[in-house]
Amino acid sequence: MGMFDYLRSSYNLGEQFTNVVCQTKDIEEGIGGTMTDYWLDPAGRLWCPQYHDTHTFEEIAKDDERYNEKHGFLNFEWIPTGKHGKFKLHEITKYIEIHPEGWKGAWEDWPRLCLHFRHGILQDYEDVTGR
Repeated sequence: MGMFDYLRSSYNLGEQFTNVVCQTKDIEEGIGGTMTDYWLDPAGRLWCPQYHDTHTFEEIAKDDERYNEKHGFLNFEWIPTGKHGKFKLHEITKYIEIHPEGWKGAWEDWPRLCLHFRHGILQDYEDVTGR
């Protein structure tokens, strides 16, 4: 089944899609999903979190008391820098399909929407359930 990206919409896409976590594999080209969280704001703009410079990487040396022989090459820590992440407009131009993450039932019956974005702004959407 693979990985998904997650989209939460504050834009009114209907009861089954608004303010719930939805999944998609269509945002990133050729990857199918990177477990990234996206947000569709009330104005229809698609945002993606950016975490640049929020942490630094520190390798733990063998003579450090934190070093664990069993961890091998995983002897490192992510150190917070005190900076917070920011959201950036995700300027895609494409169609993506979403479905609610918590849907119970056969996959053929999943509620699905096709969203059309142009430069990161929702142009329109269509219910494609059952197609």
